[in-house]
Amino acid sequence: MAPSLHWWAEKPHRGTPVVVKMENPNNWSMVELESPSKEDFIYPNDAIPKGCRNKNAKQLTWVLLLKAHKAAGCLTSIAATFLSIIAIVRRRVASGHTDTTDESSTENPTIKSRFYICIKAFVWLSLVMLCFETVAYFEGWHFGTPDLQLQRLYTLTNPFVVKTVFDSLYSNWVLIRVGYLAPPLQFLANVCIILFLIQSLDRLILCLGCFWIKLRNIKPIRKQDLPDLESGDGDGYFPMVLVQIPMCNEKEVYQQSIAAVCKLDWPKGKLLIQILDDSDDSTTQLMIKDDVYKWQQNGANIIYRHRVIREGYKAGNLKSAMNCSYVKDYEFVAIFDADFQPSPDFLLQTVPYFKENKELGLVQARWSFVNKDENLLTRMQLINLAFHFEVEQQVNGIFLNFFGFNGTAGVWRIKALEESGGWLERTTVEDMDIAVRAHLHGWKFIFLNDVKCQCELPESYEAYRKQQHRWHSGPMQLFRLCLPSIIRSKINIWKKVNLISLFFLLRKLILPFYSFTLFCIILPMTMFIPEATLPSWVVSYVPAVMSFLNILPAPKSFPFIVPYLLFENTMSVTKFNAMISGLFQLGSAYEWVVTQKSGRSSEGDLISLVEKPKHQRGCSEPNLDGMREEIIQQEQQTFRKKKHNRIYTKELALAFLLLTASARSLLSAQGIHFYFLLFQGISFLLVGLDLIGEQVG
Repeated sequence: MAPSLHWWAEKPHRGTPVVVKMENPNNWSMVELESPSKEDFIYPNDAIPKGCRNKNAKQLTWVLLLKAHKAAGCLTSIAATFLSIIAIVRRRVASGHTDTTDESSTENPTIKSRFYICIKAFVWLSLVMLCFETVAYFEGWHFGTPDLQLQRLYTLTNPFVVKTVFDSLYSNWVLIRVGYLAPPLQFLANVCIILFLIQSLDRLILCLGCFWIKLRNIKPIRKQDLPDLESGDGDGYFPMVLVQIPMCNEKEVYQQSIAAVCKLDWPKGKLLIQILDDSDDSTTQLMIKDDVYKWQQNGANIIYRHRVIREGYKAGNLKSAMNCSYVKDYEFVAIFDADFQPSPDFLLQTVPYFKENKELGLVQARWSFVNKDENLLTRMQLINLAFHFEVEQQVNGIFLNFFGFNGTAGVWRIKALEESGGWLERTTVEDMDIAVRAHLHGWKFIFLNDVKCQCELPESYEAYRKQQHRWHSGPMQLFRLCLPSIIRSKINIWKKVNLISLFFLLRKLILPFYSFTLFCIILPMTMFIPEATLPSWVVSYVPAVMSFLNILPAPKSFPFIVPYLLFENTMSVTKFNAMISGLFQLGSAYEWVVTQKSGRSSEGDLISLVEKPKHQRGCSEPNLDGMREEIIQQEQQTFRKKKHNRIYTKELALAFLLLTASARSLLSAQGIHFYFLLFQGISFLLVGLDLIGEQVG
């Protein structure tokens, strides 16, 4: 006994002592004190050299068993999570609240079905290919390099080499990829990369232009200082102004907009307010008419107009109002949507720019948002719209005197509208239509970045998606209709190039095309056809820089730069679908859906009007207490209304496609591509399950 103890004391300990603490089968911990040495594995029991002892077999068995148990627990947790997600999806599909069953959808059912079938076919094909590639990986086809171990492929093509059936099948598949699939895919990828770089360069130039404007403090010049109403008309510039508020079934917000325009500082005899109600709901009509009557009783120069037949949507509504006989007495028209609340000095800050500037046709103000911090969706919209106004509109206004009219919060010279042909119902972007035609007739535009008009952002993904569909299908309709007029117009060649190449093609067509094609189709396909590649700088570095530039006008949104990048790529499927609908004149391109409003700001705005009254000359204040009570009751009823989530089949299908491609990228150890595909797939999954923004009522 003593010699054995003496041997144990002299020899260095090379075993793997393990301490196992097990209170119950589901609660255990393990501490591995030392790893086994090489000698413990390379010698069999009957060939142990003198002085060595193979004494770690039992300990090693325990270690492996416990690690296997731990791995099995992790896999079980992952599987349970995956199954719970599938259960959620099945419950939502069973509830019937999907975009395929949406009766108010803006998309043609046939086209939508075909688009979804194509994406679903890609998903199933990618799943089959993933299984095929996984088997190939375990058969020895390692994908660490782009050439896919071509030496192995050449060896297998040797007729004297014995190969398995799978090796023969996979080697032929690789040859097909190399010879037939990779070249066209790589060509398409290169085209999209070039378009991506051109669009990025355009965005960079716009940012440099904005920086130059800030550096030199360049602003539109006003011919006179702000007039003072208290001093009387005198030398002040107070032309006849018509104010129009087109609306349709927008009972959540009509009171705040009517109250705001009735508070405008302008001589009463030179201001007329038209409430252009296209509502087909009789209750809403009565509510709006009653509100207009209250303001009339208190001295406001306001009238109510209602069309029985709603033809031409907003354009038809505005066109009908401009045909009134009394419009000829007015020189300018200010237009506000139903959720816009201009400040009392809005006309004082915009109309004076028209004085002694006979070529000026439009003065556009910037939007501000009462609910920009409501949820993640509104924060994403704030980044886009802040860049649109701060950079795009301001730079184009300063250097080109042209930009797209935003449809609201703008003042038009009525003569410019009439000479340009007036409002036309031929597209769903009547604002861009009239702006392009006015530009072709030589009228100039001014954008005022410092004058802001408060409004509301869509808070649900359903409302935002329908709005974006209209905003991206309409420009393509307009491009088809306006192209001959642009070519025949008498404007200089530079303005024609700007309209066709930059305004329409690059910013309205190419942007949604490459965003969807490059990041949602080509990138996943390169994972299964790795002979065609996308550089890392295309996948991550350039998009990151562009996202940084986009977020500069809204610096408080910087923490959301990564979600913004992913969300923009997610929205590309909606924008691409809308662009195709408009370009090829499909049925959904002509549908107009009024953006759903929540009216969250109504109560606070009306309270502010009560607390800080600003009397219009010759006009007394209406009693806003009753209006405030009505709004509170409406909000309570809206809150009690049952809301639900919707699921979006195209987004879900693309989510599974991207997640499958990310799993395939693991086999070839493509780090950046894997993470991009993984997080982009998760982004599509969240949007597809309607987990961003407010629920739909």
